[in-house]
Amino acid sequence: MRIVSRPLSDFTSEKVDLNGFAGGNGSLFVRDGVGIAGSVSATRVPASEARGFLDSLHVEDRVQSPGSGPVLLGAIPFDSNEQHDFILPHVSLVKSVDGRAWVTTVDDAEPNFVNPPEPAAVAASYTVEPGVSVDHYLEAVTQARNAVRKGSITKAVIARDIVINSSAPIDVYAVLLRLRSSFGSSYRYLVDNFIGASPELLVAVDNGAISSHPLAGTAPRTGDPQTDSALAEQLLSSEKNQVEHRVVIDMVHDTLLPFCSYLDWQPEPSVMQVANVQHLGTLMQGMLSKPFMHVLDAAIMLSPTPALGGFPKQEALKLIDQYEGIVRGRYGGAVGWFDQKGNGAFAVAIRCAQLSPDRTSARLFAGGGIVADSDPATELAETQAKFQAMLAAIIRP
Repeated sequence: MRIVSRPLSDFTSEKVDLNGFAGGNGSLFVRDGVGIAGSVSATRVPASEARGFLDSLHVEDRVQSPGSGPVLLGAIPFDSNEQHDFILPHVSLVKSVDGRAWVTTVDDAEPNFVNPPEPAAVAASYTVEPGVSVDHYLEAVTQARNAVRKGSITKAVIARDIVINSSAPIDVYAVLLRLRSSFGSSYRYLVDNFIGASPELLVAVDNGAISSHPLAGTAPRTGDPQTDSALAEQLLSSEKNQVEHRVVIDMVHDTLLPFCSYLDWQPEPSVMQVANVQHLGTLMQGMLSKPFMHVLDAAIMLSPTPALGGFPKQEALKLIDQYEGIVRGRYGGAVGWFDQKGNGAFAVAIRCAQLSPDRTSARLFAGGGIVADSDPATELAETQAKFQAMLAAIIRP
């Protein structure tokens, strides 16, 4: 394979529409208009062969920037030992934070910069059904809380799923546009019928600079500024949420620090607001020691974080397997991209839907961290709030 990356000097940043380039059948990883979009045609590579595959390619890189040259996109499952693939789009369009844009082609593939037509209104009907029953979920939360109270674990994350069935195929391009409208500052992604808008950066590497923005601890948003401000204050002062958040921060910090020459983090968590919920978040930034750690290694080491699994990790995963009652697949893992030099970015795979191959059904996931003070009914309400992101994007008229 021959890979060529070239700058789009004749394009202004405003003309580069990553959502339009991906359409409903390509691939996408974008936040605030910055990221990568891939064409429909792509080469699939098993994860175990991904880095060797990139090294074997003949590359003409006229850009020389993180994300130029061949880039693989994909999702690491919740259980990273499960077989999974990454894909190399035959045409990739990249927009960087400094406003530059470039295109990468495989074997002289031709870019198509014409956006799809605006989605047409579809008179579809929908049903929403629970995957695991609510009673099962509440019992799983109770078991996890009891394990924490006994001292067996510090935290476990219990999730549940719901299934949307549609009378017509779900218009994925329309879903992407709705997610952009409501969750433009989240990491919006589409890979292999896996679609979502994650507010949480697992890890990013940019020429040795490393960053992570773990989130844990959640409160709803109502749309009323005064009410939301009061809820944010309650979130910051909640011992339950602070404990849940601290477990995640310590794990991410302790995992990354041995590979860094320095690693800074906010002394106190801040509140990150998205359209439907707000979270406690702590930004970490540092510089890797040489030789730089590959972003894929960092993503696998961190995933699943205690924000999606628990702590201690193995004990929490065992409890999840025993009581949760669902197969998570990609939910709770990581989704993102990496290039030939180990640069890249992965978001935590949350606020997501796994579409069926014919796109007439979508499986949605939501969960929360369970600690000693967790109340099952409150945890159920938290999952209901988290479901709203993808529910609204899929079934909105």
